[in-house]
Amino acid sequence: MARFDVTIAGELNLDLILYGLPEALPPERELLATEMMLTLGSSSAIVAHNLASLGCKVGFSSCLGQDDFGEMALGRLRAAGVEVSTVRQLGGIKTGLTVILPREKWRNILTYLGAISALKPEHLDMEYLASSRHFHLSSYYLQRGLQAHLPRLFRELKSAGLTISMDTNDDPDGIWESGLSEVLPLVDVMLPNEREAMKIAGCDNLEAALSRLTELVPLVVVKMGAQGALACRGKARLHSPAVKLDEVIDPVGAGDSFDAGFLSEFVRGADLDVCLQKGNLAGALSTTRPGGTEAFRDIGYRENFLRDHWQALASPDSRLKT
Repeated sequence: MARFDVTIAGELNLDLILYGLPEALPPERELLATEMMLTLGSSSAIVAHNLASLGCKVGFSSCLGQDDFGEMALGRLRAAGVEVSTVRQLGGIKTGLTVILPREKWRNILTYLGAISALKPEHLDMEYLASSRHFHLSSYYLQRGLQAHLPRLFRELKSAGLTISMDTNDDPDGIWESGLSEVLPLVDVMLPNEREAMKIAGCDNLEAALSRLTELVPLVVVKMGAQGALACRGKARLHSPAVKLDEVIDPVGAGDSFDAGFLSEFVRGADLDVCLQKGNLAGALSTTRPGGTEAFRDIGYRENFLRDHWQALASPDSRLKT
């Protein structure tokens, strides 16, 4: 029997979110934020945290600096029930940090990599990662120490019987390749947003992008924000609508939270429509509190939200098209 439902190897850092800044940032001016939040960041860690909060057994591998930010990030994972015994704290390097400046319709995201890109194969315990039913990788383009080794790592995990999912997230260099064409045929579930899907496929419309991506990956799940999510197997399409909310605090980590919700049902063998609904539900929950994990940390609030909104997702708008 597998020790974990999901294992994850990836980055671990904090997010500093500053609200209320003007859209233009003139030089040599002291600009005041109206609110701030220092919270657990990094796509990999947000998925791990929220998966554990949703009841999955999660094992997490990463690298940190030996500093206060690293201790805080690690503490947040432990408090959620994530198993972190293989996280390495490295000397001579700082824990990474992302500064997010949300605006009404867009945001700036500024990242100091630090230990974010330090994770290398020698830091990984393959027996630990393989003691699971499923493996997930986020932030492909930030995993610079792992990228070249991922085809071998994925083959080892698949030979051990694991399924594999990946959310590439954004490419800071704007290249959208970096060996990805060798990795995608080894992935069972791909979880991009709409923009990422088109960039990775090199297409200027989503349907053309899906035609290319589904030739490589059996299941492509596209996150479309207020338009919900779309699951694609070959030419089959299954749409699930988004949860309607009266108020949204910020979308930080909403896509990663979708991943957690989707995977929490996927690893239990749930039908695809249920996986999509749980993904949309978890993504919506994330937006109601600052950052990607704060809404999941409040147990009472989290459970009430999940219960109250679940029925709203059993919508006739969910449909399979071929």
